[in-house]
Amino acid sequence: MYTLYYSPGTASMLVHLMLLETGAPHRLQLVDIDKQQQKDPAYLRLNPYGVVPTLVLDEQPYTEAAAIAMLLAEHHPESGLVPARDTVAYDLWRQWMLSLSHNLQASFRLWFYPQELGNVSHPEALSQAIQQKIARIWDQLDRHLSQQGPYLLGEQFSCADLYLTMLMRWSRNMPRPATEWPALRALTGRVVQRPAWQRMMEIEAVDPWPRDLQS
Repeated sequence: MYTLYYSPGTASMLVHLMLLETGAPHRLQLVDIDKQQQKDPAYLRLNPYGVVPTLVLDEQPYTEAAAIAMLLAEHHPESGLVPARDTVAYDLWRQWMLSLSHNLQASFRLWFYPQELGNVSHPEALSQAIQQKIARIWDQLDRHLSQQGPYLLGEQFSCADLYLTMLMRWSRNMPRPATEWPALRALTGRVVQRPAWQRMMEIEAVDPWPRDLQS
């Protein structure tokens, strides 16, 4: 059985979604970020970076949301969240997972944690630069989905679409959220209707998003 150390609304949402999509037996262990439980010595022994998610299987902890999602997709190929190996689609799936991690999630890290750059809050010029960087990524993703969608891998749904939708949710309070791009909005509408997404939102008790696309 898997054990997921999670905090509602964070990158652990992706791993929680994967566990629900695959139907893999698991238990959830809440890490209360407000109480700084991610810095507790016992948790740091599992995840030295003091972040979520951490997934434990057979006493082995795994970290990094994208890497864990890929692990689960490949451990449970019957779930259809990963293309067959030795195909172009599989190679593109790996490419998308790494691109979302290195480009989009890393940019959000800059946006949400100004202290990591030595600031209490971002200077206006830096805030604008990060927003523009994220907007350029939305431009690229929206163009791709418009031309080659409806999913990142065309007609084939994969965990990359779950990952992208979670990251789009993170933009909900930005001056221009991702749902203002039409193809991204269309993808959101498809993903948030999936039973796993609905169940994850219920369990984590986070605000429905986007409200006008909820059933």
